[in-house]
Amino acid sequence: MVMKLYNFFRSSASYRVRIALALKGLPYDYMPVHLPKNEHLGESYTGVSASRLVPLLTDGEAVVTQSLAIIEYLNDTHPEPPLLPADALGRARVRALSLDIACEIHPLNNLRVLRYLTGPLKLSEDDKDRWYRHWVETGLEVVERQLQAAPARFCHGDAPTMADCVLVPQIFNAQRFNCRLDHVPQVMKVFEACMALDAFTNTQPSACPDAS
Repeated sequence: MVMKLYNFFRSSASYRVRIALALKGLPYDYMPVHLPKNEHLGESYTGVSASRLVPLLTDGEAVVTQSLAIIEYLNDTHPEPPLLPADALGRARVRALSLDIACEIHPLNNLRVLRYLTGPLKLSEDDKDRWYRHWVETGLEVVERQLQAAPARFCHGDAPTMADCVLVPQIFNAQRFNCRLDHVPQVMKVFEACMALDAFTNTQPSACPDAS
């Protein structure tokens, strides 16, 4: 049975999983959930997802949520090519890099947070964008220091890992909101190396079927 990925083309968390599926060459049915139209809050999706978030992966009877958990599930069930290093320290570093983005940057800038800023808190669009850029730019500085400590072609070594799956979508978001990126040269070198691979380019937001 082919896996199903419930996702939204512009969701960076969804993009992470699309990259991982592509790196592993795994087929799946693309199930679009339009977040700005609140399709994630409709009965048809809430019956599938208790959290009402994307992405969500179904694999037969299995249902897996949260992008990093999905990527680790895919890595456990389809080990090749590996998205985590073989050694414990390497796995810890890749997980840490992934969490530096997925837990320290992304939650402050996802759609429901931005809606709260301009809704109940009544911030202007300019204030919202300043909020966004501040947390992305300062968060990427942390990632830059991590990568500078052990520079390589990708986040960790000469092959993409889960950390690269997480980094690339964050750079797409940074570019979309005109964030400063000249202060993170190693981050951008890794981004460019990733974007030379089909798994990253063919799954980017503009290539998705719901992007039109």
